[in-house]
Amino acid sequence: MKIVFFGTPSFAVPTLEKLLNHPEFDVLAVVTQPDKRRGRGNQLIPSPVKAVATSANVPVWQPPRVKKDIETLTKLKNSDADVFVVVAYGQILSQEILDMPKLGCVNVHGSILPKYRGAAPIQWCLYNGETQTGITTMLMDAGMDTGAMLLKATTPIELLNNAHDLAEKLAVMGADLLVETLCKLELQEIQPIAQDNSQATYAPLIKKEDYQLDWSKSAIQLHNQTRGFYPDCTTIFRNQPLKITATAPLDDADGYELPAELQDLNHQLPNLSTASGSPGEVVSIIKGMGAIVQTGEGLLLLREIQSAGKRPQSGWDFVNGSRLAVTEVFGNAES
Repeated sequence: MKIVFFGTPSFAVPTLEKLLNHPEFDVLAVVTQPDKRRGRGNQLIPSPVKAVATSANVPVWQPPRVKKDIETLTKLKNSDADVFVVVAYGQILSQEILDMPKLGCVNVHGSILPKYRGAAPIQWCLYNGETQTGITTMLMDAGMDTGAMLLKATTPIELLNNAHDLAEKLAVMGADLLVETLCKLELQEIQPIAQDNSQATYAPLIKKEDYQLDWSKSAIQLHNQTRGFYPDCTTIFRNQPLKITATAPLDDADGYELPAELQDLNHQLPNLSTASGSPGEVVSIIKGMGAIVQTGEGLLLLREIQSAGKRPQSGWDFVNGSRLAVTEVFGNAES
């Protein structure tokens, strides 16, 4: 099967690698976003997908706008590909491109469609406290993740999973599901199923204000926000911005149980239940773990924190380094 692969970030890499190493597939070319300038040296950095393609000696095409780039459109048309595979490419494909390959364009999407259509499905499913997610392969159409579904795979979400953890897991699942999808599609063993638009939800691009922690929210809401938008959620401490990168709610977390690494807290929870303060106030400090903060509802353990210009550190190291004291208050980022 002749394939042109469209993808950009690390999430797309396992799928590309699977295709490159599979004897039944021939990756003719890779289409990815243009290199971006990053870091202190402002150097042009290739996308993770480009790095893999280059090392495999696969031609790489990087049009700024693929549907307007005559040279790339001509190459795509002349590729005579059986299928275009699209994994987190980052640009909308025109109907002209969708119509080119014989079997169509197959997308690997990081949610159980029709839920969480859009650019950030993994982040928003965590933010909303979902206990299960997965991968859907679909035949692309001109809409935003609205195409007919091909195959699905699901996985549970654990209490301490963050967006990075979940993306790594789903990327591997997506690679396996894509191979199965392509093989069955070629043999006409899949019947595409139309999505029920009435059940659709959306996962838009994350905005700067989505990162701001509001301590009047409940502990589980703050935890889901922190892990969903990892590692960028922000608060204010001693009049300086501070990132909270890992937390754990200590009360009933919507049916979750505290994981094994936090079971030592169980015998302390009865005493903590009497602690109270204003939202954002440190009500207790647990040796070896970190600060316990009062929220609008319930208590939140700050497991990992990143000060401006520094690397992330454990909650306990932050307590020691900052000499954090009970009654100190974390503020809302906008205050």
